[in-house]
Amino acid sequence: MKILIISHMYPSSFSEVGGIFVHQQVKELQVQGCELKVISPVPWTPFPVKYFSRKWKEYSRVPAKMVWDGIEVYYPRYLEFPRSLFFSSSGKRMYSGITKLADDLYRDFEFDIIHANVALPDGFAAMMLKRRYNKPLVVTIHGQDLQVTLYRNDRCKKALTKVFEQADRVVTVSNKLKEIAKGGIGFPGKVVVVNNGIDPGETAPANGILTSKYAGCKVMLSVSHLIATKGLDLNIKPISQLVKKYTNLKYLVIGAGPELPYLRQLTHDLNLDRQVEFLGELPHEKVMEYMAVADIFSLPSWNEGFGVVYLEAMAHGKPAIACEGEGIADVIENNKTGLLVAPKDVESLARAIEFLLDNPDKAHGIGERAKKLVLENYTWENNAQRCTEIYERLLAHDE
Repeated sequence: MKILIISHMYPSSFSEVGGIFVHQQVKELQVQGCELKVISPVPWTPFPVKYFSRKWKEYSRVPAKMVWDGIEVYYPRYLEFPRSLFFSSSGKRMYSGITKLADDLYRDFEFDIIHANVALPDGFAAMMLKRRYNKPLVVTIHGQDLQVTLYRNDRCKKALTKVFEQADRVVTVSNKLKEIAKGGIGFPGKVVVVNNGIDPGETAPANGILTSKYAGCKVMLSVSHLIATKGLDLNIKPISQLVKKYTNLKYLVIGAGPELPYLRQLTHDLNLDRQVEFLGELPHEKVMEYMAVADIFSLPSWNEGFGVVYLEAMAHGKPAIACEGEGIADVIENNKTGLLVAPKDVESLARAIEFLLDNPDKAHGIGERAKKLVLENYTWENNAQRCTEIYERLLAHDE
């Protein structure tokens, strides 16, 4: 079975961790016998666009092709505008940018299925490829389409609706997203939930250097793109009170993003410079080492489609704190395999953190149950098995 993956979210020279979850799924699909090629479109950066910002300059340096873990990944250019201007038509522009490459690949790699990650722009471009080659189309929704794009304007909603209408199967990574799709777009018979997963082989043992560095500390960890909806400021605020009781409390933040200056200033204003450490964006394997040394993982995001990072923490046996009603609620059962708190509620979050600090035995039990659950049910192997079942049913015309 030959699969063509369309995903602008994929590791590249621009970011080796960007879209790593798509790559992990692709690797496991390969292990299970699928042949795959990946088209990962990159914004076109002609002069003088590549000098607009560091981000656009880095786009210009992405090579036309790379091989990641034996997977051939192609990076064709397409016309995109800064700040996502004219986003509703971005799928058409992406299609124009990838058509020649798709034709070239098809001559030697006659793919059976097209699988796009995100509906706009990738799914829209893939929808047009479906018409060109008359192949089944699967579109995976990770969150942005149904939590942001759907509400941008009517043109974006129409573009999303068209993708849902034309796709043979729409995969959402959580029940939360499935319910949004049902109410906001329709076509419920096409939508199936396939949760993302983790690679158990990537869990890290305790790192001696980090273990020594944080010996005697209670370590709370967050790993995230630093944007407002991740709620990291809500983690920082309770620490000013908790450190009076737990003088050895450390809060480590891994990630980069526009909220960093605000979070640094908030930390300084609350006199927490010694308790809060901003570690920046780290390689995936280094993140796993910090997971191993943490006592608590907390990410009170109130706009989360799913959140693989919670699974990674849970796979390390760590009690994870998340918000009620978000995608990860498919996995976390409150007080059993993690803690769920009210969104944007500092008091609810503070109680959860304090509970875990006050009750280390209960925290350990929550972490161990979470680890067992994730390793048995939420791996990329589980995920890829579900995907291949979808592919096989489509090819057999078994709807």
